[in-house]
Amino acid sequence: MIRINVFIQVESSGKAKFLELAKELVEKSLADEGCIAYDLFESSTRSDVFMICETWQDEASLKAHSSSAHFISLLPELEKYAKMKIEKLHF
Repeated sequence: MIRINVFIQVESSGKAKFLELAKELVEKSLADEGCIAYDLFESSTRSDVFMICETWQDEASLKAHSSSAHFISLLPELEKYAKMKIEKLHF
């Protein structure tokens, strides 16, 4: 299995739009084949910090997700409102 942790810092002026886009990404990604979990978390101590935690069955599933229409269209939109750092773990 593969775990992707995406650490996100959102500009306050774009928080509402970021959340709208992120929730759409979560909803559509959960339907991707090989997706075990895909969650969006908000920090309880900082209103500008979020995390997306993804769990994938295997590398092929993650690659298919990364090539999906929803990922390709939504990621650039999310990046307009946030800075992201990605951590990839295999287990």
